[in-house]
Amino acid sequence: MEVKENNSSSAARRTFTGVNPATGEALETVFTESTPEEVDAAVRKAEEAFTTYRLKTSEERAAFLERIGEEIMALGDDLLNICSQETGLPLPRLQGERGRTVNQLRLFAEIVREGSWVNARIDKAQPDRQPLPKPDLRQMQIPLGPVGVFGASNFPFAFSVAGGDTASALAAGCTVVVKAHPAHPGTSEMVGNAIIKAAKAAGMPDGTLSFVHGTSVEVGMAIVTHPLIKAIGFTGSTRGGTAIFAAAAARPEPIPVYAEMGSTNPVFILPRALKEREDAIAQGLAASVTLGVGQFCTNPGLVVTLDSDISSSFLQKASKHFEASTAGTMLTPGIKQAYDSGLQRLQKVEGVKVLAQGAAAAGTCGGVAHLLQASAETILGNPELAEEVFGPSSLAVTASDKDQVLEFARNLHGHLTATIHATAEDLEEYAELVQILERKVGRILFNGYPTGVEVSHAMVHGGPFPATSDSRSTSVGTLAIYRFARPVCYQDFPAKALPAALQNDNPLNIWRMVDGQFTKESI
Repeated sequence: MEVKENNSSSAARRTFTGVNPATGEALETVFTESTPEEVDAAVRKAEEAFTTYRLKTSEERAAFLERIGEEIMALGDDLLNICSQETGLPLPRLQGERGRTVNQLRLFAEIVREGSWVNARIDKAQPDRQPLPKPDLRQMQIPLGPVGVFGASNFPFAFSVAGGDTASALAAGCTVVVKAHPAHPGTSEMVGNAIIKAAKAAGMPDGTLSFVHGTSVEVGMAIVTHPLIKAIGFTGSTRGGTAIFAAAAARPEPIPVYAEMGSTNPVFILPRALKEREDAIAQGLAASVTLGVGQFCTNPGLVVTLDSDISSSFLQKASKHFEASTAGTMLTPGIKQAYDSGLQRLQKVEGVKVLAQGAAAAGTCGGVAHLLQASAETILGNPELAEEVFGPSSLAVTASDKDQVLEFARNLHGHLTATIHATAEDLEEYAELVQILERKVGRILFNGYPTGVEVSHAMVHGGPFPATSDSRSTSVGTLAIYRFARPVCYQDFPAKALPAALQNDNPLNIWRMVDGQFTKESI
């Protein structure tokens, strides 16, 4: 469904506008919420397009992904300005995020063009094998079908209409129906129409990408429950992600949901590292927590140290950096309200104290940085303290000894990241900590900070529940392509009927596993 300006429809149920979070003013353009009939039409068009799009060559799909990036860049400052109005994010941040989004599309174009991602496997027939002959077996990944994608609030480009979920689904050969985030509808519409323009220019079928608008739960759930949708990509709250997962599981045909949800991203600062780099770690931690007003899914919300004179000094120094921070504009009034409520929830628990807070917010949507503290014993007795508070705050956890550090780590639920600041001697002494964290998170950092997710082949942006609904994958990096594909095996097929990736002469020149050995050779 090509989206016309403002997605207008006489049958629509609601209208809404974007809101400038810096001023609280409603923006001028009025958008119309998509009706159930419009959602159904978009999904059906995606299904029709899929029958053609899935058969496009690797080169055609790669060129399409690259053209999407070109069309987004061609929108120029108009896109950045509208996005800044809708999100309150500064232009330099948006320029960087736009670049990351376009580079992600190019990275997927590279892996599609190279072709080996299909994971072709060939076991040649052995007709003389005894007691039974062995058949000819050939396997490769194929696309699932139409995919539903939910745009995120905190990354209007990188996790939105043209973000990682859309890019990886299109790369796999799936068509996409996007539920635009109502916090930045104008931005979503401009990017969505840029993708549609790229699809036309690249010769892709109408319906390769469609998007719908809406503020209600019903619009998103109409996508999730539609029988032609074969998978869901979601970035947002734990509540929203679990509701989508439950709805998808309750369908007559359950489908996979790749939901990125809540994460507190614990940081463990071990004794020798703290002694050597106390000042630098204090400054780096405060900068990471307050970066982007704390509205990153990798924001370090827990900081664990051993109780000592050095840790007390460290927290004092970190507190000064928090106090020096200025309140930035949060993305939406709802996010601001949830952040303030989360801070109040933490402070109501006996044993939690506020060590520092930043300057007061200038506007109604400003997020004030907070550093809080509690003992590990307090948090172990009140596990809700380890839940995410989305914003520029962190809870310092003071452990009595090494055993309590390890106990705290064992009691963590799933997170996207965990960070260890340590020396070589610390790592040797705390080797068990690494082993524990391997079961708790998708990415472990050494002497760094989790904010900042490199878009690359090796990146894992995922983790055990509730960080994500499926810890076996990632929403950033090229491994994400496998979320939207599945293996199919062809047994004893005639050579001419085989997909190119499985043909004897390997016309695509890709890496394949032939009788257990990787090779590009013909067979």
